[in-house]
Amino acid sequence: MEYQVTYIVLAAIFGGFMAWGIGANDVANAMATSVGSKAITIKQAIIIAAIFEFAGAVLAGGAVTSTIRKGIITADSINGQPELLIFGMLSSLLAAGIWLLLASRKGWPVSTTHSVIGAVVGFAAVGIGTDAIQWSKVVDIVLSWVVTPLIAGILAFFIFQSVHHLILKQNDPLSRAKRYVPFYMFITAFVLTLVTIKKGLKHIGLHLTDIEAYGLAVLFGILVAIIGAVFINRIKPDKAKEKRFHFYTVERVFAVLMVITASGLAFAHGSNDVANAVGPLAAVISTAQSGMVAAESALETWVLMLGAVGIVIGLATYGVRVIRTVGQKITHLTPSRGFAAELAASTTIVVASGTGMPISTTQTLVGAVLGVGMARGISAIDLKVVRNIFASWVVTIPAGAALSIIFFFIFKFIFG
Repeated sequence: MEYQVTYIVLAAIFGGFMAWGIGANDVANAMATSVGSKAITIKQAIIIAAIFEFAGAVLAGGAVTSTIRKGIITADSINGQPELLIFGMLSSLLAAGIWLLLASRKGWPVSTTHSVIGAVVGFAAVGIGTDAIQWSKVVDIVLSWVVTPLIAGILAFFIFQSVHHLILKQNDPLSRAKRYVPFYMFITAFVLTLVTIKKGLKHIGLHLTDIEAYGLAVLFGILVAIIGAVFINRIKPDKAKEKRFHFYTVERVFAVLMVITASGLAFAHGSNDVANAVGPLAAVISTAQSGMVAAESALETWVLMLGAVGIVIGLATYGVRVIRTVGQKITHLTPSRGFAAELAASTTIVVASGTGMPISTTQTLVGAVLGVGMARGISAIDLKVVRNIFASWVVTIPAGAALSIIFFFIFKFIFG
């Protein structure tokens, strides 16, 4: 292929840029509730994300990736036209990266998956023809904008109500927390183990049966609950600080839980969403080297490393804007409220992964935060912030598509 090296270099640059965008926007969501509730600081969030996102991306990012993410178009539709795929993937990476940069600047939590999907739909419509697009898949994704935030919101509402009635409303909240929080720890570890197995380890060829997965999740749940109970029983009430805030010590207990949920979500996110950046990059590399379009592309170690490093740098340099929106601006979060939101989001991810429903981690978590806010009444939610977030979701696919079309014609003009 004439411009083989040029294509690969451009793909690596755009892939790194896209990974940076994922870190700036998507990873911020996984950490937002923990930072917003003051369970951890921004600095600690970056360290946790650096370790677990990096581990998830490199260890469980997978050996192969499908050439076209989410099956929006089939590899068959561009057989015999390898240049079209290369122009399309370069356009998609650059378009999605620019949209994530713009959204992150504004502090909008948008979906990186949907940004890439919009970009692929754009290039496919003008480069191959609208017949090549699997419109039913696009409709499923649009429906998920409503379904997954709704499920997560309802779950978060009920989880927080249970915390409120069992612990916070009682005369002795600390002794109640010591009794009930190990149970919440069991559920959290159970759900996060399933998230890791179903969303985090599916790329490395570890295929456990449902019985094995649930058995392992129960085992981890019991283990974490026992260890958690030992640590919680050592927490002594701080009388001085409790005079200022009655639930100070109880919230410290939930803060410990939030570190666990943030770490688990970061690992699952790194393993799954790194493919949004490295999938198109791998497709360009394999197509440029072989001159043919394959249904799957091999993921070389340096490609995964590029994605992992880009994600961490994105969070460290720009993530704070989206963290502020989700963690502080939608509604006031405490560790117990943040925990309810993260557990609800993780549970929704497990349900969606099990049923094959398309899902956006971003939209799931925002829905969960809204659910926690609703538990305190509509006045506890900043509706202007919510309106802006919803508007950014609606714009994501068309924005990705429009940018991708422009770049597709530019690349076709330069190399075609």
